[in-house]
Amino acid sequence: MNSNDLLAVLPIAVLIAWACVLTLVDLFLDRKIWTAGLAGLGLATVLVVTFLIGGETRTGFNGMLSQDGFSAFVGVILLASALVAVGLLYGYSRRMGFERGEVYTLLLFSVSGMMLMGYAADLIVVFLALELFSIPLYILAGIARPRVESEESALKYFLIGAFSSAIMVYGIALVYAATGATGLAAIVAGLGGPAFNVTLFSVGGGLLLVGFGFKVGAVPFHMWLPDVYQGAPSAVTAFMAVGAKAAGFAALLRVFVTAFGSRFDVVPELTTVIWWLAALTMIVGNVLAVSQRNIKRLLAYSSISHAGFILMAFVSFGQEGVAGDAVASALFYLLAFAVTSYGVWAVVMLLEQVEDGDDGMRKGLNLDDYAGLARRSPGLALAMTVFMLSFIGLPPTLGFAGKLYLFRTAIEGGFISLAVIGVLTSLISAYYYLKIVVIMYMVDGEPVVHRARMLSWTVGVSAVGTVVMTIFASPLFAWAAGSVLQLFR
Repeated sequence: MNSNDLLAVLPIAVLIAWACVLTLVDLFLDRKIWTAGLAGLGLATVLVVTFLIGGETRTGFNGMLSQDGFSAFVGVILLASALVAVGLLYGYSRRMGFERGEVYTLLLFSVSGMMLMGYAADLIVVFLALELFSIPLYILAGIARPRVESEESALKYFLIGAFSSAIMVYGIALVYAATGATGLAAIVAGLGGPAFNVTLFSVGGGLLLVGFGFKVGAVPFHMWLPDVYQGAPSAVTAFMAVGAKAAGFAALLRVFVTAFGSRFDVVPELTTVIWWLAALTMIVGNVLAVSQRNIKRLLAYSSISHAGFILMAFVSFGQEGVAGDAVASALFYLLAFAVTSYGVWAVVMLLEQVEDGDDGMRKGLNLDDYAGLARRSPGLALAMTVFMLSFIGLPPTLGFAGKLYLFRTAIEGGFISLAVIGVLTSLISAYYYLKIVVIMYMVDGEPVVHRARMLSWTVGVSAVGTVVMTIFASPLFAWAAGSVLQLFR
């Protein structure tokens, strides 16, 4: 390993080293607030490092890692999300009775794997990164032991995760058999060569798409997501909703844009496959969300539908002249989704109660528990309304700008019918999102709202950011567009 290799992986190396040291230090800390603070300090340090070297482009470890604007953009989203998650976890874990120092070290290890997904320029690294961020998440999903629903969600997540990883490994093996390489640049060089096998390459690419589909919650690989979201601790679910989705799409975009996008004519069937994945994910996610009464399950199906919207931009990645905007639209929407999601989940945690209901389920998580919130806490209800409008895609919110870019990309790529499906499913989503607003403002009730400073700050900052950042949508999109230029060189 030379100095260039170290620089190429410096943010991830610092984060992993910090996590290892924190694991030992936590043994001597009785007050877990110190563990949480040190975890936050480590994330902030790596965020600064990522900003300082984010404009530089270099490869490391014989081209297996690529540090560029794309990895920096994804890294900023992931690190900022993890910083918020640390703050949410501290207060929430104390109130819910699972305050443990390993929560924060597991979070750091998971974030390092997520960041590695954005750096991966080799399919072997993609698989290693996938396992590095997934295994800590399996444990975090069940960290609220001995709650049965938490342990159940961890088991389901683990089994589905292992299944999807096996599919992805098989896909990697077939791509290697077809091209003789696992590096993305080498795969491109092997396309059309004397030993190239288009059938193996097509099947391998399809299996990779299935593996990524499980991670981002695309239909029909979404079955695990509502149960895991409902059973896992809400603070963990919030981080999972943002981080796992961003990491999954980061790897999906880099792998397919680099290895398939430059020679999309080799496997033209992928356009049809991704088109149907996007359409089904938007339709199924939004339709099934309509009947949900548990807020966590509703947000789970909502998350599925948003994966479909991002896939809508991804359909255009093989179209000449549109590919750059397609990837930039996906990255911008991930940013908008992250800002809005943390605000929504902070509201959910403020209303969630420690006591179980008569049915054995956690209280404060049904839609009826939001009745009267506008009278009990007007600011909280207003913030929740802003988040719902953003998820629908209405102005003046960041979600509106995100969907505008997605629809524009789909239309410019020639997929007008997919854009129409996106608009229609957004109208369906308006029903269940606005139903929450109606319950808050027009139904009488006495909701219990906890006093938690970090949660309240998260709600406020997210609500303001969801509106104010819309003013800077063009510069943010330009940043996203500039960060993907290296993928097309």
